[in-house]
Amino acid sequence: MNMQEAADRADSILDATFADIKPAVEWVHGESTEGSCDVSRRRAVLTVISERQRGAFLGVVERGWKKAGYRHLGVNASAESPATYFETEDGFRVRLLIGGGGQAFFEVATPCVEKSQVTPPSSASGNPSSVGGHIPRPNIRSPFWSAGAP
Repeated sequence: MNMQEAADRADSILDATFADIKPAVEWVHGESTEGSCDVSRRRAVLTVISERQRGAFLGVVERGWKKAGYRHLGVNASAESPATYFETEDGFRVRLLIGGGGQAFFEVATPCVEKSQVTPPSSASGNPSSVGGHIPRPNIRSPFWSAGAP
């Protein structure tokens, strides 16, 4: 597998993760980075996830990753910035972190693979031109995910 193929696999992991989130959330691409033999793909959620719904959001994602056969590596139980970490059977590391203002950030880091050129992510989002650009704060309300948020 080369870096482009690994990046495509990372994108497909993120696509599957977001497909499992019901009700759906809005997101944008985060920064895509390349190391000497690895790639990281990131997405940020634009849907407001209230403090009351953060546990449910983490639970939905964790159940999807477990169902896909991913191995749970750990958790950050911080009330301010909870996170969960998993690894796929083929060595891709996946993370969900709830950051400032309740914004959810996803990252998939590939294992070391054959060096190659890598194109930006091609998965559809609300703003595909924003890859690696400014990530807005969550500003889209959901009757479910935003319940109880100011």
